[in-house]
Amino acid sequence: MLTQSVQQLKRLYEEDFVLWLEQTTALLRQGELNDLDWEHLLEELESLGNEQRRKVESYLLRLLIHLLLYQYWLTEKAWCAKGWEREIDNFRIELESLLESKTLYCHGLKKLEPIYEKARLKAIQKSKLSSETFPKTCPFTMKQLLDFGFLPESY
Repeated sequence: MLTQSVQQLKRLYEEDFVLWLEQTTALLRQGELNDLDWEHLLEELESLGNEQRRKVESYLLRLLIHLLLYQYWLTEKAWCAKGWEREIDNFRIELESLLESKTLYCHGLKKLEPIYEKARLKAIQKSKLSSETFPKTCPFTMKQLLDFGFLPESY
């Protein structure tokens, strides 16, 4: 049976999330574990992990798209190369921070090929180049993707 304080906390979660966070944090600091809204707390913790994984996937996707455009879209490279290089660096900065976590690094490695497939399709759509132009499997290692000194050579 839920105590009245747990029931109030559950209601608070629905009505005022920020206040729920503040009260939950206070209860944790005080060691009042029996008064916690465990259901929502666990839900929020899982959500945080999923959000971090989605960020890794998103930055990898955008990094791969820009690397592919940089390497293969030669007719636009003269005009766009500097902008692409800035974006590539920005995505690497974000990934560098996220991938300090071994779990997120392993997640990025595991998802690299499926993300590359999406990036390849986006690069084909954006550039209107033949699908044969772009490799079917990811031509970059994770080390290259994260290396601020690496830019692929044009083909």
